[in-house]
Amino acid sequence: MQLNRLALQASQRLFDEAELLRVERHRIGGACVLDCGIDVPGSVEAGRLLSVVALSNLGRVEVVPGPPTIAGGPFVQVTTDQPVAGCMASQYAGWEVREGDFFAMGSGPMRAVANREKIFEDIGYAEQADCAVGLLETRMFPSAAVVKSLAAACHVKPADLVLLVAPTACQAGTLQVVARSVETALHKLYELGFDLDRIESGWGLAPLPPVAPDDLAAIGRTNDAILYGGQVTLWMRGDDASLEAIGPQIPSCSSADHGKTFAEIFARYDHDFYKIDPHLFSPARVRLVNLDSGNSFSFGDTLPGVLRSSFGG
Repeated sequence: MQLNRLALQASQRLFDEAELLRVERHRIGGACVLDCGIDVPGSVEAGRLLSVVALSNLGRVEVVPGPPTIAGGPFVQVTTDQPVAGCMASQYAGWEVREGDFFAMGSGPMRAVANREKIFEDIGYAEQADCAVGLLETRMFPSAAVVKSLAAACHVKPADLVLLVAPTACQAGTLQVVARSVETALHKLYELGFDLDRIESGWGLAPLPPVAPDDLAAIGRTNDAILYGGQVTLWMRGDDASLEAIGPQIPSCSSADHGKTFAEIFARYDHDFYKIDPHLFSPARVRLVNLDSGNSFSFGDTLPGVLRSSFGG
């Protein structure tokens, strides 16, 4: 399975239909950089395609109607039958890209070729590739120096590096973050020491919030969408007892910080992500389906009131 090659194929429509999707291609330091919301409007469809690329084309992402009792407007639905490769080896934003004044959260399969994170040792996956594809959540274009550094880390030439760039506060950026409902559930299980090889498939649904007026507000709304509106089902193998034991620890309500908007929580901790209880970052409601026993177990619940406060209007 070549994640970067799959992601490159999935990104093709973004380049072929750039004008229709309101995105723009640049060449920076030799790399192909696609602006999906910095100097261009971007679009809902660009955000959906970004999400598919982030998953290395190992999942389906759709914009669908959702339960109006949770939130009004559209929801983002994700389905994957390769949850560990698609979510943990690719979609998870585990690379903090820093170079001078530049900062971005890096995701996508370029992480697998860089192999900088302990998670790759733990899940037993690494990749050698002749190209690298990544997403950068940022409002700044990467400089030639950033491109050079990323290419070196990924063991490819700058000309073989593809970077899709979008800030959180744009249509594409907001959607691609909300498309991480399944990923947050898997990452929570990973942090809890659960054997991810037991997970066969995943499905997630989370409300798509209004695009916020600035990136800080957008980070709050997109987090709230998953923390208080996200619903995830995971199909698993193994015994029921272990699922019943770990289940209550998965949803966001397992955290002492649960119950306030992310903006309020973030402000309480002086806007320092690392001071927030890491157990908060997971979907509101999780259902575990045991393919061996035929039993299922549900944990947590949504909080529509917090979503209304977060989304405004």
